[in-house]
Amino acid sequence: MTFEPTLESVGAHEVPDWYHNAKLGIFIHWGLYSVPAWAPAGGDIGEVFQSGDMSDWFRVNSYAEWYLNTLKFEDGPTRAWHNKNYGSNFQYDDFVAGFNSALRRWDPSEMAALFSEVNARYVVLTTKHHDGFLLWNSEIPCPHKANYHTMRDVVGDLTDAVRDQGLRMALYYSGGLDWAFNEARIEDVQDVWGTIVQSPEFVEYSVAHWKELIDRYQPSIMWNDIGYPAGADLGELFAYYYNSVPDGVINDRFTQSRDQRPKAGEKLTVPRGPHFDYITPEYATFDEIQELKWECCRGIGHSFGYNRAEGDEQLLAEDELIQMFVDIVSKNGNLLLNVGPMADGSIPENQADRLRALGRWLDRNGEAIFDTRPWGRAEGKTTQGLDLRFTVKDGALYATLLGSPAESEIRIESLEAPAGASIQLLGRDGDLDWQGDGSDLTIRLPDLPTAPAHSLRIQGIGG
Repeated sequence: MTFEPTLESVGAHEVPDWYHNAKLGIFIHWGLYSVPAWAPAGGDIGEVFQSGDMSDWFRVNSYAEWYLNTLKFEDGPTRAWHNKNYGSNFQYDDFVAGFNSALRRWDPSEMAALFSEVNARYVVLTTKHHDGFLLWNSEIPCPHKANYHTMRDVVGDLTDAVRDQGLRMALYYSGGLDWAFNEARIEDVQDVWGTIVQSPEFVEYSVAHWKELIDRYQPSIMWNDIGYPAGADLGELFAYYYNSVPDGVINDRFTQSRDQRPKAGEKLTVPRGPHFDYITPEYATFDEIQELKWECCRGIGHSFGYNRAEGDEQLLAEDELIQMFVDIVSKNGNLLLNVGPMADGSIPENQADRLRALGRWLDRNGEAIFDTRPWGRAEGKTTQGLDLRFTVKDGALYATLLGSPAESEIRIESLEAPAGASIQLLGRDGDLDWQGDGSDLTIRLPDLPTAPAHSLRIQGIGG
């Protein structure tokens, strides 16, 4: 269908099946901040969001991609680290030359091949983060900083490589914060929304950028971050996008209110924009199946941008990552798992290890994940106390055990199978023996290797 340039018209857009089916995307935070690649190895921002206490977060921000803002705190650890390693006279913009030099060594096909190996279905690249630096040579250059962009078309090169692997390419753009337009230091939660750029100049600039990205790269997702200027006509922009990319999707972060500042002590929430296809909790998940399609975005560690200060202890363990992913999918979510490349585009080995572990698990169990939908309930457990998650597809129910049972026989509580049902363990040939025990289902298992999760296909229950 053709959309009219109004919010009412684009409101008729439906989330396409490809996005429901995709389940796993790779987020890439990569820019000037990847040169210093440092932040205090702080805690999980999801816990900070829940606590509501962000009084000191921005001074000791563990998000390495916020380096420019954190650097502005003269008494902060980032300023001390920067002065020690670069000198007090070295400015953030001085990283441009080093980043462009490092990009000459980047092999986009190698990066895309890793994402394909992981079994990801889509990739989201930060084309411009809050610092305002562009990862493509735009015809609309930054009016406040000369040559504030990559010499190489990073967006175009990665788009081609990702699509060559059969994956979808999506683009992130910081549409609310741009520190090249507003240099004010963000000190607290109130400042996050209070420093969104609202000038007519920025409205024209950001809309022109989005349209240029749409025209050049046809992104499968418009992934905006931290609001959008109130003066922009989003009905017109969204119609432009949907008419150019009919099966595209738009996230929920195009909020346009001029004052979304929470009061001191209130929890930081991300208000939803006037139109969206799905919602984007950050470092957070849900306890129940959600009617709205959602996507958990998070890093493998506590930062999106590469942080050299993070070791293995700050990164998700393999079992934690896989079990979290299974849980998200069972509740109608996708996982947008972030990697933070080094300046030359290489993925740090400890991040790549986590990705490959997830990929190996999906090689065996992906049938229980991809192209599925939530069942009537997401969660279950065995009488032995092992948790499990349910998904459904093509007349089959998938029950994924979160861990390896110690017993050769499990009994799943409150799960009944009809006579004639068959049960298989994904990755193994043959049917498993089973029997009904009242309202429970008892299944005899073969010897299982120790693994974060094991998926069972139960033919005859799903629907």
